[in-house]
Amino acid sequence: LISPEKKYTSCWKYIQMNALRTWIKSPTGPTTTHFWGPVANWGFVGAALIDINKPPSLISPKMTTVMCAYSLLFMRFAWMVQPRNYLLLACHAANETAQIYQLGRWAGVVPDGAKGEGG
Repeated sequence: LISPEKKYTSCWKYIQMNALRTWIKSPTGPTTTHFWGPVANWGFVGAALIDINKPPSLISPKMTTVMCAYSLLFMRFAWMVQPRNYLLLACHAANETAQIYQLGRWAGVVPDGAKGEGG
């Protein structure tokens, strides 16, 4: 006889494997551009986060504005495409936030983070 605990564990493993198999074969799984496109776009977010440590004088306002517009357009695309691409939406929302912050630093709206200068 199989103990109830073992039966539960093997059933749970089957459910997990079935869910993984379903996700892999889904229209937004890792075998599609719905997955790899957003994964590649996280590089934009990473670059913007790395640039936070650089002086605001190095920020290109034209490029940052273009990146803001690009992310806005692709957020709309991610929401309108079927099936909805939540991974792409999250990626571009994060990029939009980072780029707006950079634009604010360039414009002098956001303090540069110089703390403790007064003594």
